[in-house]
Amino acid sequence: MATFDYGSPADLFPARSPKGGRPAGYRRFDTAAEAVRYAIEEMPEQFLSGAILEVDDRRIDGAGIRDLYDSADYPLARKPIQR
Repeated sequence: MATFDYGSPADLFPARSPKGGRPAGYRRFDTAAEAVRYAIEEMPEQFLSGAILEVDDRRIDGAGIRDLYDSADYPLARKPIQR
């Protein structure tokens, strides 16, 4: 993904479940890095595929959010993978 400012404010819109609900609904984050972390580490995985992250008039889908988290440029510590 081209240059991305993880420090910009971000809005996260989780996907709706098949029954129409959302895990927590819309959330505003002080930084995009915090929004990405929440989407990957805290939000139930089933809501990621249809989620939208808005940062600086840019809309990023669930796959893009995963790419941002997996990027070498991601500035926060990642949660250890549980096996």
